[in-house]
Amino acid sequence: IGDELHHSGWNACSSCHGDPSTSRRFLILPSLLSGRVYVVDTAKDPRAPALHKVVQAEDIAEKTGLGFPHTSHCLATGDIMISCLGDKEGNAAGNGFLLLDSEFNVKGRWEKPGHSPLFGYDFWYQPRHKTMISSSWGAPAAFRTGFDLQHVQDGLYGRHLHVYDWPGGELKQTLDLGSTGLLPLEVRFLHDPSKDTGYVGCALTSNMVRFFKTADGSWSHEVAISIKPLKVRNWMLPEMPGLITDFVISLDDRYLYLVHWLHGDIRQYNIEDPAKPVLAGQVFVGGLLQKGSDVVYVTDDDTEEQYAVPQVKGHRLRGGPQMIQLSLDGKRV
Repeated sequence: IGDELHHSGWNACSSCHGDPSTSRRFLILPSLLSGRVYVVDTAKDPRAPALHKVVQAEDIAEKTGLGFPHTSHCLATGDIMISCLGDKEGNAAGNGFLLLDSEFNVKGRWEKPGHSPLFGYDFWYQPRHKTMISSSWGAPAAFRTGFDLQHVQDGLYGRHLHVYDWPGGELKQTLDLGSTGLLPLEVRFLHDPSKDTGYVGCALTSNMVRFFKTADGSWSHEVAISIKPLKVRNWMLPEMPGLITDFVISLDDRYLYLVHWLHGDIRQYNIEDPAKPVLAGQVFVGGLLQKGSDVVYVTDDDTEEQYAVPQVKGHRLRGGPQMIQLSLDGKRV
């Protein structure tokens, strides 16, 4: 109770390709609020995953000063790297990146001293470009009590991307996404390791921002997809953003799928030209604007409307789409 599991990862991934000594055996479960990291053995008995180890919050805080662990990625070295969103008191200024060794012992911090980001959340590295890019959610002291729009105006939430030297851990550049890039969450590079472009989903402003390397070797950004909020009635605000909480890119780098947690739709974009995504598909699977909800959206001619959400095998879909995965063949999301 009180752990709050958000993201999960594995002890081995494509970074370990060709290394016969590694296997995708251990599931890594960082607990955002309690600060613990759970390691689950999924191979010994695949039908009965068993707790292998618990990395205690006190051990992490004592050795690194970090708290609020969120996103986990494996490294080619066998280490596990986890973004931490603050210090143990919830101050964003104390955030950084935790390293666990292959036996899941606390090894230290990844970033160089004095090179912590303004806020933390997700991260993705692209070794051929010697770059890691991280995003910025907000201060744990703010979000752990529930979202308050005033906290955005108070500067307790992020709007930046942080560009690091990989694997050195030196913060090389900070990209300010401005008012169009509030709450940048999930970060994805294209899968092709030679490509120097990727995207970040900005939740509050419902924009997909593309980041890319420029001719001089620095990084820049631009809004690639912009989805306007809808005018609504019977909600906390007169306008409702879609709230992009997650997105995924197909393995062939042809399509990008994003979810709108509040509006309730999943969108498919063709990104064969990464700078000019084209909407290719859309389906509503939940959200606050579905038929039967108290909330309605208002069209330009002042008509009240709601979206039809299909039943699945006789069951009504509830809630809203929040995190997504795509099958390896790209046929099922």
